[in-house]
Amino acid sequence: MSHIRENMAAVCKNIADAAASCGRSPQEVTLIAVTKTYGVDAINEAIDCGAENIGENRVQEVMEKFDGVKPVCWHLIGHLQKNKVKYIIDKAELIHSVDSFDLAKEIDKQAKKHDKIQRVLLEVNVSGEESKFGIAPDLCEDLCLRISKELTNVKIEGLMTIAPFTDDETILEEVFKGLKNLSEEISSKNIPNVSMKDLSMGMTNDYQLAIKHGATMVRVGTGIFGKRDYTN
Repeated sequence: MSHIRENMAAVCKNIADAAASCGRSPQEVTLIAVTKTYGVDAINEAIDCGAENIGENRVQEVMEKFDGVKPVCWHLIGHLQKNKVKYIIDKAELIHSVDSFDLAKEIDKQAKKHDKIQRVLLEVNVSGEESKFGIAPDLCEDLCLRISKELTNVKIEGLMTIAPFTDDETILEEVFKGLKNLSEEISSKNIPNVSMKDLSMGMTNDYQLAIKHGATMVRVGTGIFGKRDYTN
């Protein structure tokens, strides 16, 4: 028996409670159901239970699942290689993982072919972990300026980060506060065509804490679908 419906309800309640605890409206937080390794049937069930935003880590999985999944807003949340951009440019409404000008330039090139303004977030490695993708926080403003100046079909709408996998709330709060502060700093510069309206941060183990520190998008997979099976 599937537990997706009750899991979705529990996650939505947690989001509402976390928002209320810091004086925010639950409507300020978008739930992205992360579907890495989960099949089309599970994804469609989540959509039937109210999921409006689907997040995929791998381009290959987007391509394999796209036609079988009910109409929904797709997010590419994992690392994106330049040679894969052409395969998802017509599918992803928001790309969360832009971490270089070269990648942004390729997205711009492919978006032009589809007469599309591609919405993106810049991925920032706030924690400084070597195992993580993302640009260093002190390079973020320069990347915003360059994309704003040189690219016409890419629109920056905020920042994304992946916090360390830890139960230590002090470490997590440092990361979430760091991204929030960076977004406010960049926002104050009023860079043309650059918005800081979205902060994509928080996953199954820490999304409630992320909401308390300003997350507008939380990425929840196992909290909705259950434990992943990597054997496939």
